[in-house]
Amino acid sequence: MYHIEQNSKKPLHIQLFEQLKEDILNNYEINEKLPSIRKIATMYNLSKNTVEAAYSQLVVEGYIDSIPKSGYVVIQNSFTDFSEDFTCDIEKTKKQEESLYDFFPARLQNDSFPLKLWKRLFNKTIDESIDFGKYSNRQGEYDLRVQIAKYLNKSRAVKCNAEQIIIGNGFINSISLLALLLNDKHKILAMEEPGYHVVRKVYENHNYKIDRIPVNKTGIDIEGLEKTDAKLVYLTPSHQYPTGVAIPISNRLKILDWANKNNSIIIEDDYDSELSYDNRPIPSLQGLDNNQRVVYVGTFSKALSPALRVSYMVLPNHLLEIYKEKFSYYDSGVSLTTQKTLTSFMEQGYWDKHLRKIRTQNKKKHNLLKSFLENKLKKSMKIVSQGGGLAILIQPTSNLDWDELDLLAKEEKIKLYFAKPRSGDNYQALMMGFGGIKEKDLEKAIDTFSKIWFKCLK
Repeated sequence: MYHIEQNSKKPLHIQLFEQLKEDILNNYEINEKLPSIRKIATMYNLSKNTVEAAYSQLVVEGYIDSIPKSGYVVIQNSFTDFSEDFTCDIEKTKKQEESLYDFFPARLQNDSFPLKLWKRLFNKTIDESIDFGKYSNRQGEYDLRVQIAKYLNKSRAVKCNAEQIIIGNGFINSISLLALLLNDKHKILAMEEPGYHVVRKVYENHNYKIDRIPVNKTGIDIEGLEKTDAKLVYLTPSHQYPTGVAIPISNRLKILDWANKNNSIIIEDDYDSELSYDNRPIPSLQGLDNNQRVVYVGTFSKALSPALRVSYMVLPNHLLEIYKEKFSYYDSGVSLTTQKTLTSFMEQGYWDKHLRKIRTQNKKKHNLLKSFLENKLKKSMKIVSQGGGLAILIQPTSNLDWDELDLLAKEEKIKLYFAKPRSGDNYQALMMGFGGIKEKDLEKAIDTFSKIWFKCLK
């Protein structure tokens, strides 16, 4: 029996989810059937929606699956490869003139930034908190690292303290420092394929050999990872870029087991983790790690502002020692005023409030974009990735002249961003970003886009 507290501050569906998960881990066998949603709802006096939400979270984390005519069963998580083989080198149009609609897949609407509040906190920080007569902490301001550690522990189940956190001037700055820190022992980086092209380019520039491991419906292919000679792997486990798939708990444990057996390091990029719309974000891979195998990397770019250029990484203690010995002279590169203002923003609870607001705002835009794509493009496209982040990835269901689409889009002053294959000239998918487009403009944007889309279908 589960104990559900109706008056608890913890939502009912989360209480149920946590107890079901514990029951599955301790008492269920693979392929064993769970009670029906109706039965659980009746037994514990819960609404059907509450039980569905709990089951949905179990599905997305890979504990159970819905089997037609059988209900929900505990699964083993072995699936075939994920659709077409492509990497996501984002090719954007080169023209700098004003566009009518810009579908950039990683930007926020300008007015989503809390500018008035930021100004107030900034002015107070300037007056009271900054000593302009000394150098700032090269690792990042300690008080900011404390706030980030508290946030990560609470929201992402990351096990860390302020001393383990290194502040960086954006994602590339952080992973470049990490590449330097690791290259005494590592010369090969295993990566998801398709995967984040920026990471590949950074590590190639640091003379790493890149070993591409295919992605399937449960994330990186475990067998492929086990066959690689690499002892270093880069993953986006909670919202894979660009496919959007999440690595289930069972596979996360297998990846950690691989790392332990091979004395390997995992770079966990928690890409878009704050912007999950259908379910709660899956807890971090780092939080499951008991052997200091995971470096956790995150930024404030997707949920607060890419212009602030604030990133962070959490180093396991053995890498922290190397950092302090060889790289502590590296400066974070983030202005002292930005760090101090962000500290106040987090310390006073505004970060949590902002996250709730930005999730609500972008969930609505995400759902609108999805409905407009389905209504306007109908069966001429399929949605490959949705449910989180700032873009929906689509592919055509029949032949499409991608070059003509690119050309017509430029003529209509529409900026499109293409997921590009590793080899060959044809584009394979579109990243339909909605973050920077106003809600009131979404329907007209898709209406305009759909007209050129159909002109390019063969």
